[in-house]
Amino acid sequence: MYISELILDFIEHLEVEGGRSAKTAENYRLYLERFVEFTEDIKVGDITTEIVRKYRLWLNRFKNDAGDELATITQAYHLIALRGFLKYLATRDIDTLAPSKIVLPKVSRKQVTFLHYDEVERLIEAIDIASESGLRDRAIIELLFSSGLRVSELVNLDRDHINTKRREFMVRGKGQKDRPIFISEAAAGWVDRYLDARQDSLPPLFLSYSRNVETGTSGDYRRLTARSIQRMVSKYARLAGITKHVSPHTMRHSFATDLLMNGADIRSVQSMLGHSNISTTQVYTHVTDQHLREVYEKFHSESGSD
Repeated sequence: MYISELILDFIEHLEVEGGRSAKTAENYRLYLERFVEFTEDIKVGDITTEIVRKYRLWLNRFKNDAGDELATITQAYHLIALRGFLKYLATRDIDTLAPSKIVLPKVSRKQVTFLHYDEVERLIEAIDIASESGLRDRAIIELLFSSGLRVSELVNLDRDHINTKRREFMVRGKGQKDRPIFISEAAAGWVDRYLDARQDSLPPLFLSYSRNVETGTSGDYRRLTARSIQRMVSKYARLAGITKHVSPHTMRHSFATDLLMNGADIRSVQSMLGHSNISTTQVYTHVTDQHLREVYEKFHSESGSD
């Protein structure tokens, strides 16, 4: 059978049995179609290590219509998709190259950007809570730092998803996996203040108050988007005089590093972040290691040398 004849089956397998999101499945499809483009759609039994080697070279030299090259991490995603495809074929007893023959390139992770607690306080203080939208923004910032939620998880929350009395609720994250979310008293309090100020009974926890483009009036009540939250967080960072790039994911990084710097074990942090692999969480240890060195340099006494 040809590669193109099996891609759709694999993508459906990813979603149904693998629990992957539709977006992840679509990305895998695009990556595999690029492999089809390179091989000119050969039979799966004809895939060899030499073809894969040449494919890696082709990816490294690939340029899109704008003349941009593929980042190393993106090249790795192409190979991850191919390896997953080969694993799927193996489960169906379809003769092809062994998945273990796909060796992934080493990818250096980007340096994690996070906010120290005093920077989080400055960010919060920059929010004007005189309006309903200001109360919403304060509740969002408090919730992001308190919970470690992904922005995609936060925007999908409804009123009845969150329990501000118990300060604990469940969220469905990547890979359709559920995990418990815990929030601080402060975050719960600001969510309650925001909801008390609202005059509607709409389900979304956070609403957009943008002006209606067609009528020019406010009150266009819709669920707030991830992009809107990104712009909002960036705006308050500028108002607070924070020069580093700040995004909703920065708040998630800040949540994780705050836990580790205060003594939390990495396995617990992994669970709270919803990481399926501990190696993803270990990126934060580089940050906390530097923090420990700073503590050492500041507080450890040197012995005399006479």
